[in-house]
Amino acid sequence: MIYFDNNATTQIAPEVFSAMEPFLKTEFGNPSSTYELGRTARRAIESARENLAELIGANSPAEIIFTSGGTESDNLAILGTLEANPDKRHIITTRVEHEAVRRLCEKLSMRGYEISWIEVNENGALNSDQLRKALRKDTAIVSVMLANNETGIIFPMEEIAEIVHENSEALFHADGINAAGKIPINLRKTRVDLFSVSGHKFHAPKGVGALYLRDGVKLNSTAIGGGQERGRRAGTEAVHQIVALGAAASLVKDFGAMIRVRELRDKFEDEVLHSIPSAKLNGTGDRRQRLPNTSSISFPNLNGELILAKLNDAGVCVSTRSACNSETHEASPILAAMNIPYERAMGTIRFSLGRFNSQSEVDFVVERLKEIVKALSAMSIGAN
Repeated sequence: MIYFDNNATTQIAPEVFSAMEPFLKTEFGNPSSTYELGRTARRAIESARENLAELIGANSPAEIIFTSGGTESDNLAILGTLEANPDKRHIITTRVEHEAVRRLCEKLSMRGYEISWIEVNENGALNSDQLRKALRKDTAIVSVMLANNETGIIFPMEEIAEIVHENSEALFHADGINAAGKIPINLRKTRVDLFSVSGHKFHAPKGVGALYLRDGVKLNSTAIGGGQERGRRAGTEAVHQIVALGAAASLVKDFGAMIRVRELRDKFEDEVLHSIPSAKLNGTGDRRQRLPNTSSISFPNLNGELILAKLNDAGVCVSTRSACNSETHEASPILAAMNIPYERAMGTIRFSLGRFNSQSEVDFVVERLKEIVKALSAMSIGAN
């Protein structure tokens, strides 16, 4: 099986499992306990906190709050901010956010919050002027992803943070879930207040993530488990999950592997666009403005679900869009926001490579894709 769906989830790296495995034993007990095994677990948690803080360039490990994953991190950032600022009922986000943020904002709009939706252009670039004009005195939070999970487009996080803080008193939350571990991040050099991370996107297991909470930024205490010291939520930590997240952060902080992934992605993208004349890249052609592993490619007037099924039959795993929105069988909201025509959007496949992919796999997928598109195109012509 060839796995080209690393933006959906990644396999647990062997080094990560090795670090995690000892803490699966029940005798390690509660990390809040005072006996030696409990203290060992606590030290392992704090080491993981340090590793993750280093990966994203936090000022201090104390700015890291561990969560159950990316969705909880996003929810904690947004809902915690709203609870801490009950008089502010305005939220700004974009049309191309991940479902975790977009759906939460849609639900909040039904509870009386006003949502300003920032547009993007056909290349996926954010409308910065619209953002600047949307900021108000009652804006509680601006939530914008660092990198899009479907197209790989990278937003100018530092610039957005400056716009938010120069024109309002709102907090700025960056959803970094699909960026962490793929591109260098240094939050110390930004004015980002909150930053979400999910472990299974960079070779830790599912079920663990984190929220960066800049020192001095306040969330409602109930949102982070009232009564707990900074950096901790209420409840017993899942030590094995947190240790795995820390080990994964340590693994991916060396971006040498992503340089190789970028080379594979570029070769794959070039060969597909050259050998399949109808193929169209979604998003900017400037690869510096996209994640190094991601290609969103449309095959107009063909059925993306059918292409996916044919690739699956050939032993290749890809997706047509975000895995969290894959069962609706509708055009991707992200591609719709970019004004991608329906006949093109419905023939879109997302290819996302990872550190365990190889050149031979790229060659195989390109050849199978050429065959599949040729066969489906002939069927389409015959049907007409």
